Amino acid sequence: MTRRLFALLALVAAWLGVAVLSAAPASAHVELLDSNPADGARLTSAPPLVSITLSENIGIQPNSIKVVDTHGTNVVSGPVFQPGDIAEQVAVKLEPDLPDGSYLVEYAFVSTDSHPVRGTLAFVIGTGPLITSAGAVSASTGTDPVTDALFTTFRWGSFLGVALLGGLVFLLVCRPGGRTDPAARKLLTTGLWLSGVTAVAGFLLQGPYVAGRGAGSIFDPALIEATLRVAYGKLLLLRLAAIVALAVLVRRLLAEDLPDRLRSRYENLGIAAGFIVMLSFSATGHAVADKIMFLSVSADLAHFGAMAVWVGGLIQLAVLLRGRYSAAEAEPALARFHPIATWSIVIMVVSGAYLGFRLVPSVEALWTSAYGIVFVLKLTGFAALLLVANMSRNAVRRGISGRGGTGVVTADLRKLRVSVGVEVLIVAVVLALAAALSSMSPTG
Repeated sequence: MTRRLFALLALVAAWLGVAVLSAAPASAHVELLDSNPADGARLTSAPPLVSITLSENIGIQPNSIKVVDTHGTNVVSGPVFQPGDIAEQVAVKLEPDLPDGSYLVEYAFVSTDSHPVRGTLAFVIGTGPLITSAGAVSASTGTDPVTDALFTTFRWGSFLGVALLGGLVFLLVCRPGGRTDPAARKLLTTGLWLSGVTAVAGFLLQGPYVAGRGAGSIFDPALIEATLRVAYGKLLLLRLAAIVALAVLVRRLLAEDLPDRLRSRYENLGIAAGFIVMLSFSATGHAVADKIMFLSVSADLAHFGAMAVWVGGLIQLAVLLRGRYSAAEAEPALARFHPIATWSIVIMVVSGAYLGFRLVPSVEALWTSAYGIVFVLKLTGFAALLLVANMSRNAVRRGISGRGGTGVVTADLRKLRVSVGVEVLIVAVVLALAAALSSMSPTG
């Protein structure tokens, strides 16, 4: 096992080297490519509209463009629309016969990876002074720090919830007898509640997050309506529905007297519901903004799914070690989990390397950008988790084999509990880093 572990670590290093040395341009958030009027333009007459060309097609997002005069009065006369055949171009019409003066254009869009992009540009009609967002008119284009922190925290909680739900695979495949273990069942219940609550919180926070407002505006009807109009809001509602379905299926799958025919049906439905939950993450992350979207989203799905199965199994192992269990129960569970964990790690390495290849813009970005630094920290945490998990599994297997398969798992139990506790702690940190990465631009 140790030899295989070092081989996997070597594979991680090799894939990372290939990724950053030959990396393609990163998939960043949507960017403004052009505008009419241009930023700083001086016009002899009032334009009929203001148009903005973006780096991707984000559709028509209501109230995403506002034009104000030096008094802060909105001079837009209609909704946001697409003025021509260019899908990436959006515009708003202006009030007719605008007087000479300086005007500020404020834009706020939600990119396909669900992150807000805001900014301002200014133009002048006539010969007056140009007033920007730093002048008489102040535009709020930043994300509220409290809202941003809450958004990232709840995203971390959503990752943890999915990881806990991944423990269902361990119970069904590796430790069928654990279906009646109250502690093991409680972990799944916690995962369901955590996933549901964070989905609702993410939906409510998206509006203030995009608009740059405080958490006190989470129930603003206009912001809720705006979230419902974009793919992120719809996918969160779909995730919530899938979690409700999983709650019903998990309860039935953990029943002792369930016929095999029904068990197979519920397992298939559970796989479908779990896929929808994971897709709601991958379809709103950085992968969906990549030019090769199908491959990137597929890699993200594989990465996230393998993480859930592996981490969920590790947490369930902690339950298995919380007291004295017969070797007849522990040894088969560990033997069954070993190949699942190995393949999960391989899938995580390969898919993670591909995503790194698509997202990390250059070698220098690993230490010159916030995204690169957090990416390296996550990779380091993953490698540390592999080492600690390997020591834990070897220690448990030695403890069982030392009893000849008939005793109890008591060998170095204190050390085992400490090592498993360290694993869980590292998992929490790695998931927090993943949540931070999901909120950052690869070029930032």
